[in-house]
Amino acid sequence: MLRAPLLGGTDAEAKRQEIKSYFQLCYRRYESLFEVISEESAYFRKADPLRHPLIFYYGHTAVFFINKLKFAKLIDQGVESHLESIFAVGVDEMSWDDLDGKHYAWPTLQETQQYREKVFEVVNEVIDRLPLMLPITEESPWWVLLMGIEHENIHLETSAVLIRQLPLKSVRQHEAWQVSEDVGEAPQNRLLEVSGGKVQAGTAVHAPFYGWDNEYGEHTCEVPGFKASKYLVSNQEFLEFVEAKGYERSSFWSEEGNAWRTYVKASAPRFWIATGESYRLRTLTREIPLPLNWPVEVNYLEAEAFCRWKSEKLGITVSLPTEDEYFRLRDYSGVPPFLSWREEAPGNIALADAASSVPVDRYGHGGFYDVIGNVWQWARTPIYPYEGFKVHPIYDDFTVPTFDGKHNLIKGGSWISCGNLAAQGSRYAFRRHFYQFAGFRYVASRYEEEIKISAYRSDALIAQYCHFGWGENYLGVLNYPQRCAKLALKYMGSRPKRRALDVGCAIGRSSFELAREFDEVVGVDFSARFIQYAQLLKEKGVLRYRIPIEGDLESAREVSLANCGLEDVAHKVSFWQGDACNLKPVHQGFDLIFAGNLIDRLYDPGKFLDTLAERLNEEGVLVLTSPNTWMEEYTPKEKWIGGYKREERAVTTLDGLLDHLGGDFELIDTKDVPFVIRETARKHQYTIAQMSVWKKRKRDESGSGR
Repeated sequence: MLRAPLLGGTDAEAKRQEIKSYFQLCYRRYESLFEVISEESAYFRKADPLRHPLIFYYGHTAVFFINKLKFAKLIDQGVESHLESIFAVGVDEMSWDDLDGKHYAWPTLQETQQYREKVFEVVNEVIDRLPLMLPITEESPWWVLLMGIEHENIHLETSAVLIRQLPLKSVRQHEAWQVSEDVGEAPQNRLLEVSGGKVQAGTAVHAPFYGWDNEYGEHTCEVPGFKASKYLVSNQEFLEFVEAKGYERSSFWSEEGNAWRTYVKASAPRFWIATGESYRLRTLTREIPLPLNWPVEVNYLEAEAFCRWKSEKLGITVSLPTEDEYFRLRDYSGVPPFLSWREEAPGNIALADAASSVPVDRYGHGGFYDVIGNVWQWARTPIYPYEGFKVHPIYDDFTVPTFDGKHNLIKGGSWISCGNLAAQGSRYAFRRHFYQFAGFRYVASRYEEEIKISAYRSDALIAQYCHFGWGENYLGVLNYPQRCAKLALKYMGSRPKRRALDVGCAIGRSSFELAREFDEVVGVDFSARFIQYAQLLKEKGVLRYRIPIEGDLESAREVSLANCGLEDVAHKVSFWQGDACNLKPVHQGFDLIFAGNLIDRLYDPGKFLDTLAERLNEEGVLVLTSPNTWMEEYTPKEKWIGGYKREERAVTTLDGLLDHLGGDFELIDTKDVPFVIRETARKHQYTIAQMSVWKKRKRDESGSGR
C-alpha cells in the first residue's frame, strides 16, 4: 500500500507525482468508506445525536482543501460558497448531554458528490502547477496540501465510527471493508515488567514526514520502572467487569463517569448488543457474536472504571498509563521506527490486516502485544503543549481548543489509522466520553506525571485580545468593544431587541455587553482560539492571562463577568466559529448586526456586506466599525472596497460601503471611535476607527427597496 510521502528527496518532479498519487488514493479511499452506506436517507440521519449527519463529513474534507488553499492564497476563489459555508466547521462534543438543536439546510447527496469531484480536479490542478522545492517545510505551500490529505485520513477514522452507529439496514457489505474472521478465546492477561528509562518526545522541526502542531516541541523525562499488561484488555477480560455488575457500582466510577453512565444508562460497551445472556458486537457493517479475543472498545470513563475494579480484584493499584509510560513501553518493546515499516506494518494498523480489530495475541512486540495498532489506547494524560509549541497559522484551531484538561490522549493507532496517525509521535485527544476505535491496557506504576494544561494561555495574541476587550482604559480612551456595544444599543432606540449578531467578536466583550438588553446574542469569530476563550469565560465566569510589562517582566490579569456586571446575562450569549465571508445559513433573523474592526481584515469584504440584508430583520440596524487600514496581507487589492483611486477619483471606505449597502440600507450616522491597543506598559497603539450606522430599508410589495 502507498504510504505517506516523505518531505525530502532529490527529484522534485518525482515527489510531485508521489504526492499526487497519495492524494488521489486517500481521497478515493475516503469515498469508498461511504459506499458501505446502502440508503441515501442515512446520510441525513444523525448516527450520533451529538454530531452532524454523515452528509456533513462526506463534504467536509473536500471543503477543508478549498478553504485552506484559499487561506494560503494558493487559489483565488472557492468552488461553491454555500457548501463551503455549511461544510466548513464541525461540532465538538462540548458535553455528552449538550445536544445540538440547530437546523441546517443540507445539500443533496448528488450535489455533494458533484462538489467532491470539482474539488478533486482543483487539488490535482494545484499539485500540477505549484512550484516544488525540497525538502518540504512548514512554510512551504505544499505543507497545506499535505495538511488536507492528513485531515482526510483523520476523518476516514472518525467517519467510520459514525457509520458504525447507523442501523444495520442502512449499511451493506463492501469488498474493501471486510472484518476479520479470526475469533476465539482470549489469552490470560498478566502484568509484565518494563524497566525505567529516559523518554524523549516531540517531533523535530526537520522531521522527514508531516506532523500536526501539537507533535512539535521538546519533552524529556525519566520514567521509573513499572508493570504493564501483556495484552490490550480483551472483550473477554472486560466481560468479567460487566458480569460483576461493574456498570452498577458507582464506587468504580469518577464523578464525571457516574454522570455519563447515568445519563446514557450504560450497562456495557456501546457496540455490544445484548442478546439474552450473551452479547454480539457491531462492526462497521455487520453484527457478529462477541469475539472474546479482540480488544474491547470503550471510552476513557469506562476504561478508568475497569481499572478501579481490576485493582480491587488484584489487590494492587492499576491504572491507565500516562503518555510518558506509553512512550517508554514503545521504546522498551522495540517497536520498529515508523520510517522502517513503510512497506509492511508490524501490526494491525493502516488497514494492513482487516477492516476491524484482530486477536490481541496476533502482533507481538518484545514480549508485549499491540503496542501499536488494533485499537487506540487511552492514556490518563490530558493533552498539553510540549515546550516550544507553536500553532500553524493555516490551521490554528487544530489543537489549541483541546488544551482544556477535558481531552485525553489516545496512543498507538488503530486498524484504520493511516498516514500521520500511524506515526510514533502522533498525538490525538478526545473528550473522555467519546468513542473512537479505542481500547486500553493497564499499568501498575508509581510514576507521577508533570503536565501543564494551562501553559498555552500565556499566548501573546490571546493575552493582547483579552486585555483589549476586558482590560482597563488607557490614555483616557474608553474600552472599545464596551463603548461600541453601548453606541449600538443607543442606535437601536425603541426597536425590538430580540436577537443580535456580533461578527468578529474576539473574546466576547461586545457580545456580553449587547446581552444587557438583547434577548439573545450570537458571537462569531474566525479564530477558534478566540471562541474557545470566549466560551471558557461564559462557562467559568473568570479568565486569567498575563500581559507584558517590559522585557521578560509580566503582570497577571483576571477577567470576571461578575465584576463587569455581566454574570446574569451570560446565558443569553452563544459563540460560534465561522467565516464572515461564508456565514452559515442559520445566522439570520437579527434585529442588530455589529461587525467591529472587521471589514478591512476580510479576504472578500464585498461578499460579506452583500449578504447582510438577508440576515437582518426589516428596519434592523447594522453597525460597522473599521480603522480602514487596507493591506494586501489580508485582502487582495482588487477586493478592497476603499482606500484606492478609480479614474483619478479617491474612493474611501465609506464610498465603498455606500456602493454595497445603499440599495438595502439607509446610512443614518457616522462617528469616530478611538481605541488603544496596549503592547507593553509604555507602548500603546492609538487608532481612530470609523463607525457607520445603517438602517435596513422597508420593502414594498414588489420586493424592491423604497
